[in-house]
Amino acid sequence: MTRIFFFLLGFGLMVIGFTYIITYLNLLTFGYSFQEYLLFISRRLECYFALFGFLMVSAVILLDGRGYHGLYL
Repeated sequence: MTRIFFFLLGFGLMVIGFTYIITYLNLLTFGYSFQEYLLFISRRLECYFALFGFLMVSAVILLDGRGYHGLYL
């Protein structure tokens, strides 16, 4: 049950993070270069949610849950 929770939490964080990353793509229309855009999103906390969520989902999928009793994903 905890693996499902962490999977859904990681997925939610990825959705939030990638939503901000896509939203900040509007900076390119204001004259920012792609390098300035990458520098900008690397300094934003909410963009790190995408990375953290991806790592969380990957860990839940790849780590073996056989030491636990219950439903395996």
